[in-house]
Formats: sequence, structure tokens, C-alpha cells
Amino acid sequence: MNEDALLAYPPVFLVADGMGGHDAGDVASRLAVEEFAQLAGRTSASAHDVHACFERTAARVHEAFEGRAGGTTIAGVAVAEEADGSYWLVFNVGDSRVYRWASGTLTQISVDHSVVQELVDHGELAPELAGTHPERHVLTRAIATGSALEPDYWLIPAGPHDRILVCSDGLTREVPDEVIAEVLGQCSDPQEAAQLLVQRAIEAGGRDNVSTVVVDVATTSAGASDAYTTVPRPAGQSGPGAATGTWDEMLDGATVPRATTTEVEL
Repeated sequence: MNEDALLAYPPVFLVADGMGGHDAGDVASRLAVEEFAQLAGRTSASAHDVHACFERTAARVHEAFEGRAGGTTIAGVAVAEEADGSYWLVFNVGDSRVYRWASGTLTQISVDHSVVQELVDHGELAPELAGTHPERHVLTRAIATGSALEPDYWLIPAGPHDRILVCSDGLTREVPDEVIAEVLGQCSDPQEAAQLLVQRAIEAGGRDNVSTVVVDVATTSAGASDAYTTVPRPAGQSGPGAATGTWDEMLDGATVPRATTTEVEL
């Protein structure tokens, strides 16, 4: 049963990894995509727009399960512009991830909401031991019944040659960051990169659903874009799209230097 779902339609690109098994996780992730799909086709998506999608998703998940256990992670980016340049609005709840490949360097932008990540952050667990820890699957935040809504947001300047990867933990639990970086650096075509990442996860064991969205942006300025997104499944299906956007609702203290990230509070 595939409990992953994804959306790759400008100005929003995301992956949702459902939890709860048949008729639970797949339902929750589908509801997330349905709500975020309401942004599809817009010229921009603000943090308030995205947060409203989170709120509607949480409400629908609680209504759909009526006390049963179930939920979903959500991670993604919105492409947007402001007068002084282009930006990525990164959002996340759970342990699906958003990476940026730029200037030969892979950077994880999102932060996992998990017990293991908290142990690492507090210095109680070495990062190299996180992948084998017995509680590595335990989340501290998600869109779920009995859980408060606490997504994180970051706003970072977008470079003209950035490559963004959004993926479920079916990729990152099987494929280390150095292999992800190698694939993103060697494959010039985003479709090929996305398919190869899925292949690497399957070859490493493929013990969970694997979803990847790769977004290449040659330019997001002056209203022009030739961004290309790939939405591969193990069968190699994909979907292209152009990502353009205008930032219409800036938040206080939103811009940060290129080398760093900052969390945006609503």
C-alpha cells in the first residue's frame, strides 16, 4: 500500500508521507495534496496561504478518522519573488525533507521532527547513530489525530541555478546524503536525477514508499522561468511544470543572507 502522495504544480511542490496503514495513511496524505492543490496555478503562495492549507488539512484529517489513529507528514517549497530577488519558502512537519543543491553543495533545509533528531540536537546521540536508533521512526510532530498543528517555515534567497529535492523518508532512510549529493551533482536532467534516486533507494532495500520531487530553476526573475519538476514513481512516471511566482505577502524579518536559513514565525 502506497501511503505517499505528492504535488508538483507551480507555485507549490510537496511530498506527504501518510501514517496509519491501509485506509488511514493513504487517506491523510491524499487530503494534504487536495488542500495544497488549491494553490496550484497561482502566481504566488505566501506563508499565510501555506499555513491555511495546513489548517484545512489538519481539520479534514481529524474529521476523516473520527478518533482512529492516522496522519501524514508534509514537506515542500513554494517558489516566489519579491522586488529584490527570488525566494524559496520551505515548509515542513514530520520527517519528510527538503534539500537544496547549489554550488556543488547539498544542504538539508528542513529539520526532522523526530525523537532521534531531538536526541542529536541535545547532544545525546551521535548523528552517525541516528539511522540505527530503535526510535528512529517515532515522530514528534505530524498532521495527525491528537496532535497540535506546528509546521516550521524558512524563507531563503533562491539562486538562479538552485536544484531543490523534496522527498519522503523512504529515500533518506535508505540512501545517505553523500549518495544523494552525488546523484544530484552528476545528473543534469532532473527527471534522470529523480528516477535514479528512487532506484538507489530500491537497490538499498526499498523498505518504505519512496517519493521524490526534483525542481530545477534556471531563472525565476522577470516573470520568466524554465523550471522543470519530476515526479517519479518506481514505474518512472513524471510530470513537468514551470514554476513562476511573485511574492505578495512578506513576513517580518523574512530575508536572510544566502549562506544561512531562518525560521519564519506566523
